[in-house]
Amino acid sequence: MDWESERERMVKIQIIGRGIKDERVIEAMFKVPRHLFVPDEMKAHSYADTPLPIGEGQTISQPYIVALMTELLRIGPQSKVLEIGTGSGYQTAILAEIAREVYTVEIIEPLHKRAVETLKSLGYTNIHAKCGDGYFGWEEHAPYDGIMVTAAPKKIPETLIKQLRVGGRLVIPVGEFYQDLIVVTKTERGTIQESVTGVRFVPMTGEAEREPEGMKRESRRSWWF
Repeated sequence: MDWESERERMVKIQIIGRGIKDERVIEAMFKVPRHLFVPDEMKAHSYADTPLPIGEGQTISQPYIVALMTELLRIGPQSKVLEIGTGSGYQTAILAEIAREVYTVEIIEPLHKRAVETLKSLGYTNIHAKCGDGYFGWEEHAPYDGIMVTAAPKKIPETLIKQLRVGGRLVIPVGEFYQDLIVVTKTERGTIQESVTGVRFVPMTGEAEREPEGMKRESRRSWWF
């Protein structure tokens, strides 16, 4: 299969065609070989407009959602980013193409190990990965210019907001079966929250499962599965 052509078509139709404008995000989506992060039995669908299973009950997100969340983070070449939920490592690689340093945490050990192997094979040297509960972030390397969460807690973890620098942004899906993609901007006086769209992510596990029920919304603008 001509992976390069498949990737180019994905970016033009699914990413640029849906309104992603950040040139750094678009360039990263053109560059990172998504098919290398997908299980062998799913490779033929690597550049399809859909999330895909990666084992352990987890998924690699739909390409548009990867691009949208990255654009919402508003990071640049000097940014230090924390990712909660390494998964396949694909989103990690997209972040690493843009940011100076990426710290990523995955709670499921087999996924952590596979992602690290894939990312190392691609030559990334600005990614730092560990296996652990992302609810607690990675405090020793805080503050971060941006934090991205790729699994949905019932409410926004205060632990992550504390690890965000003033002016930094947290992009996170929040809710149970029905979720909102939320952007949290940290200010000197507190935080500003913006609801972007409806989404579906796997639930955040670990400490997040013990949190009480969080926010609910009765209306949502769109869904990406």
